[in-house]
Amino acid sequence: MPFRLGELFCGPGGIAWGAMHADIGNPEFIITHQWANDYDADTCETYRKNICPDAPETVYHEDIRKFDMSKLAPIDALAFGFPCNDYSVVGEQKGMDGVYGPLYSYGVKALRHFRPQWFLAENVGGLRNANDGRAFTKILTELRKSGYTITPHLYKFEEYGVPQTRHRLIIVGIRNDIDVEYRVPSAEPYADADNTCRTAIEVPPIPEDAYNNERTRHSEIVIRRLQCIRPGQNAFTADLPENLRLNITGAKISQIYKRLDPNKPSYTVTGSGGGGTHIYHWDEARALTNRERARLQTFPDTYRFIGSKESVRKQIGMAVPCRGAKIIFESILKSFAGIPYESVEPNIDE
Repeated sequence: MPFRLGELFCGPGGIAWGAMHADIGNPEFIITHQWANDYDADTCETYRKNICPDAPETVYHEDIRKFDMSKLAPIDALAFGFPCNDYSVVGEQKGMDGVYGPLYSYGVKALRHFRPQWFLAENVGGLRNANDGRAFTKILTELRKSGYTITPHLYKFEEYGVPQTRHRLIIVGIRNDIDVEYRVPSAEPYADADNTCRTAIEVPPIPEDAYNNERTRHSEIVIRRLQCIRPGQNAFTADLPENLRLNITGAKISQIYKRLDPNKPSYTVTGSGGGGTHIYHWDEARALTNRERARLQTFPDTYRFIGSKESVRKQIGMAVPCRGAKIIFESILKSFAGIPYESVEPNIDE
């Protein structure tokens, strides 16, 4: 019987794509979509179009704080990538005191209501340090109290063949009354994978008529600035002439006008884009298109994001890399199927 997956804070479907495509060679151990929820209308439309086009009514566009979970169908598995704004290193790190900090509690509420066999929760690595570590401890405690054995681990997706340096804290939990042990999949099988951003973006070439591939129009000064920045450099490490330098006081963020190094994974894809925070091509003096960014997040070219260019950029930046999610879901399925796989010890000290 397949695991029916419910998803809170579903985003555009990176986690869901990984779940639906997880394949361990046994049709009895698969994951199917049951329902999903997100507060952003464009995001929900993207999810409907790509993940469950035949059941659009199963994606609920509602604020989780007002959402009636009792109307939802039963599930065997739950995923929730609860909003990370208040835990991100880039943000103000308000943690539990921020608007978004306490939203993890709705994942806990869903676990206690539906009692799924297992869950996957995702957040940024900065969660461990929010509120001097108290937020992370509190979240883990509540997940355990809900009746689950949990395995938190900081996954470095570039080590798993994803063409992007992206570190995410993922907690897998299995219900205590189920005799199954989850282990963190080893990155060793992906050691020889070509995870350079050049290969991700150029092989195969992006079709001319690909979705979400429109280019950004840059001002003349931005183009000239980019022409002076070499691959891997940013606006502060490059030797820029006086008239092209940025007049920024205080912190010099390393991703401002940073060009990719084609021979390495991309730096982290985010939802931002203004003020020089786009991701910039290594050879052409321009920002990447949304389709190129989606490739770094390992979305297939057939995946169509709905909304304005800015909305799509945010959706892509918030997503979990499809192939990274697939690897973790396959490990969960193997755990339940009793299939051994290469594993490592969790890298998080609780």
